[in-house]
Amino acid sequence: MPGDNVNKPFDLVQRVDFITEKCRGKRVLHLGCTNYPYTEASIANGMLLHFQLQKVATELTGIDSDPAGLDILRQSLGEAPLYQANLERLDQLELDSKFEVIVGGEVIEHLLNPGLFLSGIKRFMEPGTELILTTVNAYCALRFFIYGVRGKGGRNEPVHPDHVGYYSHKTLTLALERHGLHVKEFSFYDIGKEHRPFNRWFYNALNDVCVRISPQLADGIIAVAVTA
Repeated sequence: MPGDNVNKPFDLVQRVDFITEKCRGKRVLHLGCTNYPYTEASIANGMLLHFQLQKVATELTGIDSDPAGLDILRQSLGEAPLYQANLERLDQLELDSKFEVIVGGEVIEHLLNPGLFLSGIKRFMEPGTELILTTVNAYCALRFFIYGVRGKGGRNEPVHPDHVGYYSHKTLTLALERHGLHVKEFSFYDIGKEHRPFNRWFYNALNDVCVRISPQLADGIIAVAVTA
């Protein structure tokens, strides 16, 4: 299995479109489902991924560590299966189901112990289960540019205040492999269509020039992994 895609160029995709197509007609587990503290804003803007997955999955289960975000989801979804859990302690969650697809969208960069997270996920996997991890790209050209011109000598970083790590193709692949998971697909994702209207136009234009030259300078990365 190692080396399946050594000579295949990585695609540049839209993150939400990629994930929803993978989840269509499948039993899906969504890790970090609330996007808290931005849950209400994401719902208002029609950008909450959990709602997008609900439209395409045959079954959808959500897990998040934040009770406030889960309460907001319950107000909209009623009796939907939602669980509060520490994503670094998934072994302690009283949930014994297996899933066809597991989505960890924009969560691994928030975790102090990503290895515990990856180890805990495996209990929900069966042969053929696809684990989809997405995270910001360590080599994103737009962030390099913003940091260069607005970094205030290095103190002002264009980074989410809760992020504790960056990942690349090599580092994310190695992390998965060390936990018995094989990366069967890898892609870069572009700035989301849903985010473009909120960006400054010249940031979008700069991004578009950079990814046209080198797709590996895109906004984020996607790894699809299975048990090795």
